Amino acid sequence: MSSYTVLSAPIEHSLTEKNSEFLTFLQPVTDREQAMHWVQHYRERYKDAAHVCWAYIIGNTRQPQTQAFSDDGEPNGTAGKPMLHVLTERELGNSLAVVVRYFGGVKLGAGGLVRAYSAAVSQAAQLAQLTTISPKILLELKADFALEARIRQLLAQHAGELVAVTYQQAVMLSVLLPIENSERFIQQLQNSSGGSIEVAVV
Repeated sequence: MSSYTVLSAPIEHSLTEKNSEFLTFLQPVTDREQAMHWVQHYRERYKDAAHVCWAYIIGNTRQPQTQAFSDDGEPNGTAGKPMLHVLTERELGNSLAVVVRYFGGVKLGAGGLVRAYSAAVSQAAQLAQLTTISPKILLELKADFALEARIRQLLAQHAGELVAVTYQQAVMLSVLLPIENSERFIQQLQNSSGGSIEVAVV
């Protein structure tokens, strides 16, 4: 699992297409329950709107933990799915997109709706602030005292952090590393120590 990006702050955006108003809300969420709470919130806030369409994606957009969408009465596949597609393409993990539509009297047709809902979320996504999430791994190292300085040096090179250190017959270090750096870190440890460092994944 490599690092991925998530939405870090809410965004509001408005788009007008052939007299129809599309109000877009991007909201950081961490599970379905939270997402549905926000959907309900916007439904109640905009009771008079023609449609309240939504899509959410939890976790890494490349390998989502869960995702869902709703067209809320728009023709099938013209709202929720295009919205989800934008969240995936823009790598907006842990995000909910809600688009509130006020109908302006001019029908957009299926193609026009797909374009409008995509554009509404896409334009909001351009304003979004993202946070990078790096999955980490905890390792326990047992090494000769003479190797401690070298371990600390390698740890710094691989964006790791020292969680705890205890001194017994050997030095015991608990270290936290980004998963994508861990293999190279372990390899360099063993190269430096002639394979004498004991490594355990916690």
